[in-house]
Amino acid sequence: MGYPEVNFLYLDERDLIRAGVLDMHACAETMCEVFRLIGEGDYVMGGKNHNSHGVMIRFPDSPAFAGMPRNGPDRRFMAMVAYLGGRFHIAGEKWYGSNRENLAKGLPRSILMCMLNDPDTGAPLALMSGNLISAMRTGAIPGVGARYLARPDAQDCALIGAGPISRSSFLSIIDARPQLKRVRIFDLSPEAAERLAAFIRAEYPGVEEVVIAKSLEQAVRGADIVSSATSGSTFPYIEEEWIQPGAYFSLPAGIGMDRDFILRRARKIVDNWKMYEAWGEELPNPTYGVFGSLGCLYYDWAQEGILDPASLDPLGDIIAGKIPGRRNEEEVILFGQAGQPVYDVAWACVVYRKALELGIGTRLNLWEKPYLA
Repeated sequence: MGYPEVNFLYLDERDLIRAGVLDMHACAETMCEVFRLIGEGDYVMGGKNHNSHGVMIRFPDSPAFAGMPRNGPDRRFMAMVAYLGGRFHIAGEKWYGSNRENLAKGLPRSILMCMLNDPDTGAPLALMSGNLISAMRTGAIPGVGARYLARPDAQDCALIGAGPISRSSFLSIIDARPQLKRVRIFDLSPEAAERLAAFIRAEYPGVEEVVIAKSLEQAVRGADIVSSATSGSTFPYIEEEWIQPGAYFSLPAGIGMDRDFILRRARKIVDNWKMYEAWGEELPNPTYGVFGSLGCLYYDWAQEGILDPASLDPLGDIIAGKIPGRRNEEEVILFGQAGQPVYDVAWACVVYRKALELGIGTRLNLWEKPYLA
């Protein structure tokens, strides 16, 4: 039996930029399509329930073997795998390596790669740098939420945290609500806040006022859209009295709020409840203590019997037209979100196909004939 030659495309970061990886509008459009497919069920991720975030290597605190890495801040490896249907019809993964000590070596904290495979044969189609793919898809999700959940007349935006994720989140939010007039930024680092403010002033002159907030309260009061993207073990705590009626909260990171407010007076939107159920099987309980995502907090509350999962609305069901989005101008909406491998596979697929169209990248050979055939 003869075997066909197998080749795949390698795309470095410069190739990805030429192929449009930084096009936030296109990325947000792609993520809307991903959520529609999630709502319809045309996808598969890892784990027993086909909705796992990924498989993580956790190193021991005190390794028994010389040379084995020791546990530390942001020290982890993870494989995030998925199949996505629809026009994508693609399988793939993001390989995630993270170590905060990288920063002292002049490296990013996380170094990522993406692989795309033929979903029938498993043959590789593309291997590509993953940092920009991951950053763009992460930043796109708050804007996808804003399209369906923020008030159409929203003009005030609060950014809690001024790091790279807040920056990319702002790109998608203003794409969804281009009429924004005021932005307030709060970060524990005034220098980081000023850098983000300078970027917004330079790139978005239609935003009339960009303010460095002196407190979390100053940032949140009066905001129609609140995007919180912070890191660290202590989560920002937002008082109910600060919250504007009709506010939309984009929450890819942990947040503190009154429990009764969350349970009884806010509408709770999740990206994919089944992913949090998978985490419940995979992580030590309480899961919120391991992974500071609002969906994990909801899962813990469901296990305690104080939250009915039926009270949670999946964004995929909204985009698929199964349930309404924003129901009135007054409801406060909390959109809890965490990364899903289908995001990476989808955006990597779009950029890969654009690279093929433009003749970008390096063609590599896996084999002309497999040695073990």
